[in-house]
Amino acid sequence: MPDLRLTSPEVRVLGCLMEKQRTTPDAYPLSLNALRLACNQSTNRDPVLDYDETVVRDALHRLERRGLTRLASGAGSRAAKYRHLLAQALPMDEAEQAVLSVLMLRGAQTPGELKQRTERMHRFAELEAVHETLEGLIGRDLVARLERRPGHKEERYSQLLQDEEPESSAAPGSPMLTVAPPPSPSVDSAPGARAGRDELAERVERLEREVAALRAAIDTADISGVGA
Repeated sequence: MPDLRLTSPEVRVLGCLMEKQRTTPDAYPLSLNALRLACNQSTNRDPVLDYDETVVRDALHRLERRGLTRLASGAGSRAAKYRHLLAQALPMDEAEQAVLSVLMLRGAQTPGELKQRTERMHRFAELEAVHETLEGLIGRDLVARLERRPGHKEERYSQLLQDEEPESSAAPGSPMLTVAPPPSPSVDSAPGARAGRDELAERVERLEREVAALRAAIDTADISGVGA
């Protein structure tokens, strides 16, 4: 079983990959830029964040070391692309993946909210089916049932993958927004430093494409060898 004590960026990245696999299959796997945009969406996200490519790339690399994501670019791909492996690492059906990804992307929710918000990934026929899915995830220590809030009829549920406090501590039900602070004047903000970082990012992405091409070539060679 992989190490599931994930940081906030890792949870957001993994949740986005799970969501986009279901909602936009033609655009999946995701490029680094597409994944960054998915992480920073202003809709269907709580809290709303502002990650740069470095944060997303670092989260991807940590998830890859744990066997939860992998580079999935083909030999002819112009950009490195990534897919999640959570459903293989922790076998889950479509309903479980839908519920878990929405909890990862939007925080604690009631079964009624989950039924509505998972509609594009998996259509639950009735609320009881959501409860059954939640109970299955609770039994695997992936989800927890929270205490009912005063004045509320429904219990809320939360994912247990995150090993730290959420990035925003706003009260339940209030808008949550995390934005990057403005850069402070420093040597790093000089044009030369920015150019250096851009050049490094391009080199990393080029290396990732080359690795993807090598992997594809190795896979093709293996298949040819078996056929021979």
